[in-house]
Amino acid sequence: MRGQPYQLNQEIARISVKQYNPHMGGLDLIQPSPGTQEPDHSRRFIVGGIAVVVGLALAAALLLREPVKTAPKSPPYAAKLQISDIKMSQAQNFVGASVTYIDGNIANSGDKMVTHAVVRVTFRDLYGQVAQIEDVPIKLLQTSGPYPDTVDLATAPLASGQAKPFRLIFEHVSEQWNQAYPEVQVTNVTTR
Repeated sequence: MRGQPYQLNQEIARISVKQYNPHMGGLDLIQPSPGTQEPDHSRRFIVGGIAVVVGLALAAALLLREPVKTAPKSPPYAAKLQISDIKMSQAQNFVGASVTYIDGNIANSGDKMVTHAVVRVTFRDLYGQVAQIEDVPIKLLQTSGPYPDTVDLATAPLASGQAKPFRLIFEHVSEQWNQAYPEVQVTNVTTR
């Protein structure tokens, strides 16, 4: 019996020496050797995931952007329409949103009757860059009655040599707008 504890101690020492890994600084049971570990692929997955997200964001940005509005050629009769006395105002509508008005006069110095006209209104930002471009039909301003009202040129055409007040209405104007008068250019005219 006395020999058994000695043999037991030798067996424990042999197991301890066998499982000690000096390169790792500990026991194999506690810390497995690097040869038996699987390679870490998490970095590849993370980098791949980031690349996919960036690619999708760029694709969405390219596909969802608005096409640049190019300056259309002015029709020949547009030179015979003079816009003057432009004034701007803003008001709150019944839901509390801000509405921007551009009022002015339009004169027909040509020899035809104008039944439709479209203007391109260009709002600029503080740096002179385009903040917003809108193509809107000219609506004549009628003040007969209790409230001013707008009517289409098809309903009340602009005869040769005639001038009438008009109003352009904008439900939304970009927040980058510099609050200066926008550029107003006639881009489409229908005559009779």
